[in-house]
Amino acid sequence: MISVSGLRKRFGSTVALDGMTFSVRPGQVTGFVGPNGAGKSTTMRVVVGLDAPDAGEALVGGRPYRSLRHPMRHLGSLLDAAALQPSRTARNHLLWIAHSQGLGGGRVDEVLDQVGLGAVGRRRAGGFSLGMRQRLGIAAALLGDPPALMLDEPFNGMDPEGIIWIRGLLRELASQGRAVLVSSHLMGELQDTADHVVIAGRGRIIADANVAELLATVAGGRVTVRSAEPGAAAVLAGAGGSITPGGTGAFTVGGLAAEEVVAVLNRHGVPFSEVAGHRATLEDAYLELTRDAVEYRAATPGPVAS
Repeated sequence: MISVSGLRKRFGSTVALDGMTFSVRPGQVTGFVGPNGAGKSTTMRVVVGLDAPDAGEALVGGRPYRSLRHPMRHLGSLLDAAALQPSRTARNHLLWIAHSQGLGGGRVDEVLDQVGLGAVGRRRAGGFSLGMRQRLGIAAALLGDPPALMLDEPFNGMDPEGIIWIRGLLRELASQGRAVLVSSHLMGELQDTADHVVIAGRGRIIADANVAELLATVAGGRVTVRSAEPGAAAVLAGAGGSITPGGTGAFTVGGLAAEEVVAVLNRHGVPFSEVAGHRATLEDAYLELTRDAVEYRAATPGPVAS
């Protein structure tokens, strides 16, 4: 298990971590999300000993990462896919890392095949695309066959096939009983992959929850209605529903169950093509929970001058 407890870290006048606390449990994929400046990268750097906290601690299997003799056999990490010597071949890059952990060349060839780079292992890594570098970074994280993994933005630069592959890999690793922490801004990918999510903002934890339970809470019993009748929303509002506009001909109703919505529309002779329980997304939950934690917010675009 990866455990983070009361982490505090300041860089000059900037508070990067303000009591960050959460755990990554075995057998689960835990998504780690938050706006820019939320403290995600600093937290992960503290976990692997690249930054020292001002207070608190981060442990891997109950021990500080720096105290582990062969740390990559306990925690595999990908923090920066560009962190490689470009003149080295992919295989030699991994061999250099493997030797530092007391591992041999056989394991290098295994992980190259596992991430789909077996055929290009003798090519210089400097010529790799971003997606190939991500695969190489994941191969390095897997070298020690660790019980815990920590990956920062592993979907970046991946083509659709690569994204599908990573989804499957993460689920497979968790099914083997490993603790898997994944930081990403791609909410759709995490929603399809993560069992649990930790949402950070301004160096603190905003939410630490099971994904399914979080989505059910955000959905809040709301109902999605689709109707071509312009007065449909007004009719439901008159019956006590709270209306949130949606796309063309669609809106969301709060405060009324789906059966009540259907009854009200039928009673007023309002035609509709859909009445369904609202399905919240992880992006919905994220935006709602981090509304007050966004550090950099762009102005709302105005009309384009002709």
